[in-house]
Amino acid sequence: MANQAGELSYAVRPHIILKHFGQLCLVLAALTLVPLAVSIIFGETPITFRYVVVEISLLLLLGTVLARRPSPSDMQTNEGMVLVALMFAFSPLVMSYPMMASGLSFIDALFEAISGVTTTGLSTVSTLSGLPETFLFSRVWMQWYGGLGIVVLSLALLVHPGLVAKGLASTEAEVNDLIGGTKAHARRVIKVYLILTAIGIAGALLAGMSGMDAVRYTLASVSTGGFAPYDNSLAALSSVAQWWVSLLCLAGAVPLTLYYRALRERQNLPVDMLQLYSVIGAALITTLLLGTSMRLVDGMPWADVLHHAPMLAFSAQSTAGFASMPCSDLDADSKLVLIYSMLIGGGTGSTAGGFKIVRLLIVIAIFRMIILRACLSRHAVLEPRLGARKLQNSEIQEAMLLILLFIIVVAISWLPFLVLGYNPLDALFEVVSATGTVGLSSGITSASLPALLKAVLCADMLMGRLEIIAWLVLLYRGTWFGTRMEAA
Repeated sequence: MANQAGELSYAVRPHIILKHFGQLCLVLAALTLVPLAVSIIFGETPITFRYVVVEISLLLLLGTVLARRPSPSDMQTNEGMVLVALMFAFSPLVMSYPMMASGLSFIDALFEAISGVTTTGLSTVSTLSGLPETFLFSRVWMQWYGGLGIVVLSLALLVHPGLVAKGLASTEAEVNDLIGGTKAHARRVIKVYLILTAIGIAGALLAGMSGMDAVRYTLASVSTGGFAPYDNSLAALSSVAQWWVSLLCLAGAVPLTLYYRALRERQNLPVDMLQLYSVIGAALITTLLLGTSMRLVDGMPWADVLHHAPMLAFSAQSTAGFASMPCSDLDADSKLVLIYSMLIGGGTGSTAGGFKIVRLLIVIAIFRMIILRACLSRHAVLEPRLGARKLQNSEIQEAMLLILLFIIVVAISWLPFLVLGYNPLDALFEVVSATGTVGLSSGITSASLPALLKAVLCADMLMGRLEIIAWLVLLYRGTWFGTRMEAA
């Protein structure tokens, strides 16, 4: 922490930001080739033209020019944070242009692209019926690469190992947990991600989905994104297919390091296993509370309760955002249960959003220690622990700060909805869904939503994806003005 504090006392060096921004543009250009190919296959020429413009005129040209700039090999923590924040803002802005070919206004196309890159799944589109195949695919494709993170892909494919990789890896808590700051670990995690995707597609086909649906639902599931190609989301699938999609969402909501280390390195990972058990446990508790509310408050038949309660609970806890029924039809108590679940989210080092369940466990451990101290001798030594692992003060401070920041963002974002007269509970549901990058909707998000509120939800999705701190660093005056470190 002392080292990071020292690094953050220096202003960012623009030439380093520009060089690595150019490299990330080249990564994005490579990723954009996939929807470009899909548009060619389906003969959707207007969309093809726009992707060609984005690909050649912007990403390749800009990336090539900037990536050739000379710069030192080291990277400060704040430079990594700024770079990732800029890229997550730039990517949806660029991808909005091809999406507008499907008849969307700029603000709606931007909303859709931000929802895709941040793996949220909220949509202002009134109906998906009749929309181009490329549009439906490009949304889930953005969720797929947004779930793993453009930064991780760049670490594996372009950036040389060393201090640059470490600087980039420390920009986002999820990325730090995923790759451990090394190019080798980034490649391992991408392998896990690809294997999960391949297994997901195979299982979806066996569950009776068509080839294109299997691909689209799988991309949106392992990324915990939740964009579905049909208006009724999960309800368009068979019961077996719905359960398969839910299991894929759960697989994406637990630390990806768990798979690789457990199978290849055979290491004991107590914290990762604790996160796995906690995510499953939280989803089961949410299922129980949600089912009780559906039955006792809403009077829903048992057959519907047993079907919808676990589907919505696992979708909310994994922050995937698939829905087996409209959330607008739920009673107030059920919506409150889902709000708490969406706010907590999945595990660190996963593709899930929320403030992460491990941070809730840290806070619970602190409360437990405070209570135990009241029962012990004054001379007794009691240290905060998460499982068998001793917690560091920096970990405790970070956990409590991020939870506080999430609550502050939700509270501030909620106010404009209240001022404009929206139902308080439905507005809170929508704001939490956006900030937790979930995608479940109370029915507020639509094309008719005022532009101001669309902008609020866009900001929530971006802040939730990068866990807020990166944006604070980006906006901090000392990040841009002040003493700069000499080139290494």
